[in-house]
Amino acid sequence: MARQRLGQHFLSAPGWQERILKTLPRRSGDVWIEIGAGHGEMTRHLAANARRVMAIETDPRLSATLQESVRAHPLEWPGVEIVAGDVLALDLAKLAGNDTFRVYGNLPYYITSPILHHLFGCAGQIDSIHVVVQYEVAARIVARPGRREYGYLSAACQFYAHPVIALKIPPGAFRPPPRVHSALVEMTLPGEQQNLRITDQAKLLKFIQLCFGQKRKTLRNNLRAIARDDRIREALEGAKLRPDARAEQLTLAQFSAIFAALT
Repeated sequence: MARQRLGQHFLSAPGWQERILKTLPRRSGDVWIEIGAGHGEMTRHLAANARRVMAIETDPRLSATLQESVRAHPLEWPGVEIVAGDVLALDLAKLAGNDTFRVYGNLPYYITSPILHHLFGCAGQIDSIHVVVQYEVAARIVARPGRREYGYLSAACQFYAHPVIALKIPPGAFRPPPRVHSALVEMTLPGEQQNLRITDQAKLLKFIQLCFGQKRKTLRNNLRAIARDDRIREALEGAKLRPDARAEQLTLAQFSAIFAALT
């Protein structure tokens, strides 16, 4: 039975499991970190082609059952390591050792953003991320400047990765079914960060978060918290932006240019 406080919706439909698998890279030397292994619905599929699969499960009952299955039938779970714990409390880079890795996860909707930011903390070690999330969140992740959905989450994800929606998934693919549609988002790394000459990436992202702080306000109004109005006007002019520009209109390159001018 799913525990609703953990946001558990298990991908139980075999047809949808197969459709997701067809989108994933399947190379024999791959190392995977799986977030939210559940009953192992996708774990064994990942293990069929991978060298290692570190399957993280926060529910102690489920992780104990998975551990027992791996011990009892090791040939059915080749290279699988069950990791009991909260992904947000784990050092993923340390967990993977010296390996680069890919990520698959059926993410609890209420902590999708914190998990993605946690992953980006070891972005240099990740080849790709493949996560099932609420469809509305997926639309925000892939939204481009000028779209209503474009916001800080869009900018942060596109800074680290190139995201696309690979599949839209109906509620009936899960047990229990959620009240919303889901989507599989595929992110290949690195993202636009490789094209931006920024030494302090964390500081840039905090700056972008400030720019989106109050979306109804112009960029100029939001930035008055850190700079004089005359400097802000000069920075906007240097980035070829109107004085009334808003954060949702800016590319990462424009955010980077204004950041460099004001810091």
